[in-house]
Amino acid sequence: MAPKFPYDDLKQFLAALEAAGELHRVGVPVDPTLEISEIVSRTVRARGPALLFEKPTRGGMPVAINLFGTDKRMAMALGVADVDEIGARIGDLVRPELPVGWAGLREGLGKLLQLKSVPPKRVRTAPCQEVVHKEVDLGLLPGLQTWPADGGIFHNFGLTHTRHPETGKRNLGLYRLQQHDSRTLGMHWQIHKDSTAHHAVAERRGERLPVAVAIGCDPVVCYAATAPLPAEIDEYLFAGFLRGERVEMVDCLTVPLQVPAHAQIVLEGYVEPGERLAEGPFGDHTGFYTPVEPFPALHVECVTTQRDPVYHSIITSKPPQEDGPIGHATERIFLPLIKLLVPDIVDLAMPEPGVFHNCLIVAIEKRYPKQAQKVMNAIWGAHLLSLSKLIVVVDADCDPHDYHEVAFRAFGNVDYSHDLLLTQGPVDHLDHASYQQFWGGKAGVDATRKLPTEGYHRGWPDPAVMSPAVVSTVDKRWKEYGL
Repeated sequence: MAPKFPYDDLKQFLAALEAAGELHRVGVPVDPTLEISEIVSRTVRARGPALLFEKPTRGGMPVAINLFGTDKRMAMALGVADVDEIGARIGDLVRPELPVGWAGLREGLGKLLQLKSVPPKRVRTAPCQEVVHKEVDLGLLPGLQTWPADGGIFHNFGLTHTRHPETGKRNLGLYRLQQHDSRTLGMHWQIHKDSTAHHAVAERRGERLPVAVAIGCDPVVCYAATAPLPAEIDEYLFAGFLRGERVEMVDCLTVPLQVPAHAQIVLEGYVEPGERLAEGPFGDHTGFYTPVEPFPALHVECVTTQRDPVYHSIITSKPPQEDGPIGHATERIFLPLIKLLVPDIVDLAMPEPGVFHNCLIVAIEKRYPKQAQKVMNAIWGAHLLSLSKLIVVVDADCDPHDYHEVAFRAFGNVDYSHDLLLTQGPVDHLDHASYQQFWGGKAGVDATRKLPTEGYHRGWPDPAVMSPAVVSTVDKRWKEYGL
């Protein structure tokens, strides 16, 4: 029998972090308006521990934050010693005979999940419904105001559940939630997200869209909500694969949706067709405030919780922040599947200062002229990778995570009149630099060695590197030199 995944819920994960010396309890009162944000930002920059604010001055429960703020804690959250283990598992199961391209990714991921089929399991009773609040007061939650000009209180790690009104396909997503009043939340559904499509269909039909928001889920479910899965893939099937066991789900009390049975808090309600409220501003992961825009509003009709629940949140802003290790985990976990989309890729990196969409570094085994440009265009047509603004392509002998080496090649191996590709395409909803919303300019830098068939006839020079024999000798005698 396979070993049981180590954490059923958020509280068990917090206990594991504390046992590992990775959690610090803050026992004095701390203000969720700005003060928690400043403390957390300093802790993240110092690569400090996860934090549990036991006495926030607003709301009726402790605040857990910075749970995923280092690669070590991110690996602990997924039950592995290193997130590369998950990518290796996926790589071992995805066979090379699968077709490449988008169809290959969908077939490969579907095959992978069928091989390790762990669909969610419906249960009749659940810890998340131990306490039921029909008289809704969102003031019970210690939501955060993160930055001075934020539009108010936000809930930043609410896992939002919707279903497609026609197909019934479930979606789990992570969207910020602005608290408009004691019963109403702003739904920041960005244009490229699946819940936006569900809402559009409901509006077209003139129907309410049922919504359930789970806060304080187990760490694997939290991660699955952030994963860039194709719309056809159920996030809970993916979470089951990561856990190696089925995720327990329970029917909501007032809406026709299911939520994780072991969530700490669940908000149930509806989005009315045609209704929009002003949402924002909000200091986001771009490091800038996103502007006020009209977004749908969730009318909360029921709140259920565990006894003595713990509220989970996250701080977003200019890197470094907690979402950096989450992005790194996604990079390593999905690399084998990205290779199905673009088989030329040997390795890739998404630098944290690029805040996910702004920069992608790709290493390829170059075999023919303009292969780098072919890879750039393939990436710009690949699901959410299409939002990448800058792509730097290097040869396979360059580690894309060695940013010094990447910069050396991008600065020195490039004739920008030949090796710079400029184009236009979709950009992230939050991109403030594009001259109009949702689309803008993109650049690709070919920092690979150039071939005669690409018009380079000077003969690419050999790198000036020391002979292996001398390197070996110095390695052996290094201490003798007194250095």
